Amino acid sequence: MKTSRRRLGDLGEDLACEYLTKAGQQVLHRNWTVGHLEIDIISRDARGLHFVEVKSRVAPSTADPLDNATKAKMARIAKAAVRYAAMHSGNAELFFDIVTVVFQGGSTDITYYPQAYLPMYF
Repeated sequence: MKTSRRRLGDLGEDLACEYLTKAGQQVLHRNWTVGHLEIDIISRDARGLHFVEVKSRVAPSTADPLDNATKAKMARIAKAAVRYAAMHSGNAELFFDIVTVVFQGGSTDITYYPQAYLPMYF
């Protein structure tokens, strides 16, 4: 049985995938893992590959969802992205994006931060 936190994360990822698809991206993978590393969403558009971290919260929340996108977390995503790119991307440009999903009552606020960070890994 999934915890409510995991269900919230899954729902946030579902909505993020819908958002990215409507924005012209093709979702290639969800929860892609290599070893102990995970990337929430990997998508592609005409510009290249997008490695997307999804942060979901229920309002009112004491922290901005972006606050949990820590440098350590971004470094792990970059490490996984490099491994993914070595296996799948050829010469595609790599982008590191964040999508926040905030649930409040009956409404949902989705915010897309394209190129949200440039990992120090490169």
